[in-house]
This record gives sequence, structure tokens and C-alpha cells, in this order.
Amino acid sequence: MKALLTREAMLPRGRAAAATIIIMVAFNGIFLTANGLFMLIAPLAWYEMVPGVTDTGFFNQHFIRDIGMIQMFLGVAFGLGLFAPERRVGLWTAATSWLCAHALFHFWEVAVGICSPAVIPRDFPAVTLPALLGLALTLWALRNSLPASRSPSLSAAAQPLDCASSCLRRRRLD
Repeated sequence: MKALLTREAMLPRGRAAAATIIIMVAFNGIFLTANGLFMLIAPLAWYEMVPGVTDTGFFNQHFIRDIGMIQMFLGVAFGLGLFAPERRVGLWTAATSWLCAHALFHFWEVAVGICSPAVIPRDFPAVTLPALLGLALTLWALRNSLPASRSPSLSAAAQPLDCASSCLRRRRLD
């Protein structure tokens, strides 16, 4: 299992760094998938049990199930990305985009006076935290998906010289 999570899944070699990535992915994967399943299986219970949801409008079973499917797919995307490093950036970027848009919408509701600022800490664990974790994971995945030759460094500036020297070599051979 350890080899699977470090070599094949291309996680950091250090224990603490690898554990941090795994914990962050596990939180988003498990929380989002479980929340989505809860919304799909028992939308009325979800509506009544989740703090603040009843303050946002009337119960709408169809809408709650729609969002439940999204939540479930987001959670699965984080889990799949852990074990499919070649697809990680795309999966995590797509999931994080929705999570960030959702979190920003909650902040917008406070900014325009629809909700009071008291909702920010209440919503943090279920709305803002998954978005922040998604951002951190996606940025980590992006940074680690670039080969050394494509990472921002002097190699990009040296590329035209390499091209020029290869052109000169070709002319000498002719």
C-alpha cells in the first residue's frame, strides 16, 4: 500500500507531506461523497439537519438531489485523482472550480446583505474548507505535474540558444 501511494500515485516522498496530501484528499473525497449520498437518499432529512439550510428557502427535493449528485461526483473526483496521477490535475481542477464558485457565492450573499456575516463561520466546514483544500491540492498537483524542463526557470530563457546552436550545427554539416 505504501508503494502504491508514493511511487505509482506520485505523492511526496516525505511521510509528513504524503500524509498531508492523503488527509486533504480523504477529507474532500469522503465528506463530499457522503454529503452527496445523504442529499440523494434523504433530501428532507438533509434539509432539516444541516445548519442554515432551512434559512435559504423552501424545501425542494429535486434541487437538493441535483446538488447531491454534484457533491458526490466532486468527492469521487478527488478520490480518483489520488490514484490516477495522469488525470489528477484535470479532476481536481474541475472539482475545485465548482467548490470555489460555491464558496464565493456564499461570500457574495453576505456582501450584498442577503445573509448576515454570522453565516461565514457556520458555513466554513462544509463550504469554504473544501474549496481551500481543493485549491491547495490542485496547486500542488499542477506544480508536481510539470516536468523539470517545463518548470519556470532559466531553461526557458536558454531554449532559443539551444535552437540557434542546433541550426548552426546543421549548417556546418551541410
